[in-house]
Amino acid sequence: MSTDVAALRLELESRGIDVLRLIYADILGTTRAKDLLVSQLESSAAKGATFCQGVWVTTTRGGVLDGNDIMSSGLPDLIMRVDPSTVTLMPWEPGVALALADAFDPDGSASVLSPRSVLKGVIERYTKLGLVPVVGPELEFYIAERGENGWRRVIEGTGRVYTAGACVDPKGTFLHLMRMLDQMDIGVFAGNHEFSPSQYEINLWHGEALRAADRTFLFKTAIKDIVARTGQLATFLGKPWTDEGGSGFHLHFSVTDESGKNLMVTPEGELSGTADNMIAGILGHAASLVAFTNPTVNAYKRLGPDTLAPYRANWGHDNRSSMLRVPPERGSGTRLEIRVGDGAANPYLIIASVLAAALDGIERALPAPPSAEGWSYENESAEILPTTLTHALDELETDAFMKDALGAPLVGVFVLLKRDEVARYEDEVEDPDTRDVTQWELDEYLEAY
Repeated sequence: MSTDVAALRLELESRGIDVLRLIYADILGTTRAKDLLVSQLESSAAKGATFCQGVWVTTTRGGVLDGNDIMSSGLPDLIMRVDPSTVTLMPWEPGVALALADAFDPDGSASVLSPRSVLKGVIERYTKLGLVPVVGPELEFYIAERGENGWRRVIEGTGRVYTAGACVDPKGTFLHLMRMLDQMDIGVFAGNHEFSPSQYEINLWHGEALRAADRTFLFKTAIKDIVARTGQLATFLGKPWTDEGGSGFHLHFSVTDESGKNLMVTPEGELSGTADNMIAGILGHAASLVAFTNPTVNAYKRLGPDTLAPYRANWGHDNRSSMLRVPPERGSGTRLEIRVGDGAANPYLIIASVLAAALDGIERALPAPPSAEGWSYENESAEILPTTLTHALDELETDAFMKDALGAPLVGVFVLLKRDEVARYEDEVEDPDTRDVTQWELDEYLEAY
């Protein structure tokens, strides 16, 4: 590997880069990092940069739990090796580049707790079937500024969905974001103000699943860093304000064969058997899937009947009230849109879990239930999705297929971290069942996500 690192050093130096920021997602989706001097790469990165396994079991507030025996085994090393294909510039920080890292245990084996490794494992199961999963992420986020009582929305005017310019971007922060993200070459192509005041959406092109997850992780990391440098806050938290709508993380998902042919549609323009099986798999695992798509206590305050966020495990043709929507495009654009995701979701784990659920449908040739018609919140033939994180975690722990597909160690640590969040929330909040966003949630999640 030393030869590769030497070549990387020369390439970075030729582009005026003297610091390489090595980043990766922990299980919560937090961006963990180490800055490496490019001049020293052949010594510091030839065998990989060293971290501590404790990063996998560190909570949002800094507590360290004993998941997967990490604490009881003495907090062993974690080795992160740069993936040179992921290097991208940080145009807002001249001389610095970002690169994603893969995680390994000291014996050289891939870490079973690394979200990126878990996604790679699910994709490999598709590869063995001659299938290529393609994903298009779609995320919303808020921009906030400091006020007398904490973070507040930058603007308060309503009714400005699908607008742009100074009326919804008074400090030019969003326009600056667009320009910086464009220079990163991660597939950003458009953006606008969303439905709620100070809420924005930036669109990313679809692509092969691992690269799509990488680009989404870089996207979220960059947005938070760029906005932080203005003294403001970008948050992907699903429901940061009681009085306004939440921020989703929708996934557009299709499969192709190895030549790139879309396998979701018949020559007659109908959904194919493969698409039908994928719908069945996703809906069949919906209750456990929600733990990964909605991984915070806060996320369940965004979901519910008549919210334009999913409530039941159902699907529909061009129906935005359902959990799984089939957009009207056909041909190469045929795809599923999984609408249940929350902005705080870990990009690698939300994609891995959705792909895994669909794979079960494909492998077992499961038939999809009838599509929902009209306002699908009233579709009583479909099960109601979990309404709390505790319920979703209970479902995940009993889903043998998902535990096998994603790995029991990863699922075990994820559940441990999340049950700790629930316990702390219930201990500290006077009315844990409130639908209002509490100060605990803001303290726990707002800046983290």
